[in-house]
Amino acid sequence: MSRAGSRGRGRGESFGGIHAIAALLERAPERVRSLQIAQGEVETALQRLLERAAALGLSVERVARERLDQQHPGFQHQGVIAHCAPRAVVDERELRARVEAGLDLVLVLDGVTDPHNLGACLRTADAAGAGALVVPRHHSAPLTPAAIKVASGAAETVPVVSVGNLARTLSALKEAGMWITGLDDAATTPLYEVDLRPPTAVVMGAEGEGMRRLTREVCDHHVYIPMAGTVESLNVSVATGVALFEVRRQRGSVGT
Repeated sequence: MSRAGSRGRGRGESFGGIHAIAALLERAPERVRSLQIAQGEVETALQRLLERAAALGLSVERVARERLDQQHPGFQHQGVIAHCAPRAVVDERELRARVEAGLDLVLVLDGVTDPHNLGACLRTADAAGAGALVVPRHHSAPLTPAAIKVASGAAETVPVVSVGNLARTLSALKEAGMWITGLDDAATTPLYEVDLRPPTAVVMGAEGEGMRRLTREVCDHHVYIPMAGTVESLNVSVATGVALFEVRRQRGSVGT
């Protein structure tokens, strides 16, 4: 993650992308400290973003596009970068408290190391109404600017809870009243035959490797997604969507 603090703006984070920043201004404008916009012609989507920033009274700096490229080498910032205050951190204790208070759907990623997959899973979690995304601290992709851009604003609504011991965290969620359902290619029970109406944590493993042994052992249910074609597996973000929206379907809350 690029740090605004390295440029004297105070500790925080910086990222780009028109849609991601537009979502940030809509959902968490209090986090935005300032914007940098590339000099030159302003397209319609960027103009709307500038109007929103002006309405919020934010500082906007026009800079050479080369300068934005240097700040985020190899990243498609689309001509705009937001410098933000750090997002609020949700830890294991806070997550358990939220579950005890009624949070009933959590997504868990065990070993997903591609930032784009992390961002896509965040976006899906938001769409399905999941209240948190849990990842292991040392076996997960970081929440990079690329992941935030792919998430299209979901990084502001779904907290990413990084934990030191995933199996222990899952056990704590079980004690708080959640059932743990793991997607496992070796499972013999179809996803659609498990009751997902109670508070549920859906666990997705890494593509190819699946869940780690200790994670698998703590699950209450092991399920697979039946497929009719010839491919052996789905991309983890696609499988996440299938699983989370099956939860929503069983709860009768699709589209509400």
